[in-house]
Amino acid sequence: MTPESLNLPPKLREEAEKFAASQGLSLNQFILWAVAEKVGILSQHFDDPAFPNITYHRGASGLSVPIVKGTSVRVQSLAIASQKWGLSAQEIAAEYNLSEEQVNIALAFYGKHRQEIDEAIASEVALELTYNV
Repeated sequence: MTPESLNLPPKLREEAEKFAASQGLSLNQFILWAVAEKVGILSQHFDDPAFPNITYHRGASGLSVPIVKGTSVRVQSLAIASQKWGLSAQEIAAEYNLSEEQVNIALAFYGKHRQEIDEAIASEVALELTYNV
């Protein structure tokens, strides 16, 4: 392995050293682990080539969710706006600051990936009910 020079900002280095120590690792081991994990995640090609304007983003929950590329707008949010609220593509575009084309592409993606997205919606609803009891 060829050694690499890495210049981390001081605050990031300090945080990385804390996490490394908590894991019983050296900073170099921790960085190697973190980079390997990130490369593994990025190597998973979830994107549907039929929908180049939709990509997957790993959220805070660790789950990958489809979003409109270049935004943080989840496809499931647009599907809910259409299906549950009965908004038109034009109304959804205005509400989410998107173009109508982006909305129509996202809704077409939802149509093709309905089961996956409906399961994600149901999972969030169940989680919400659990914490709102």
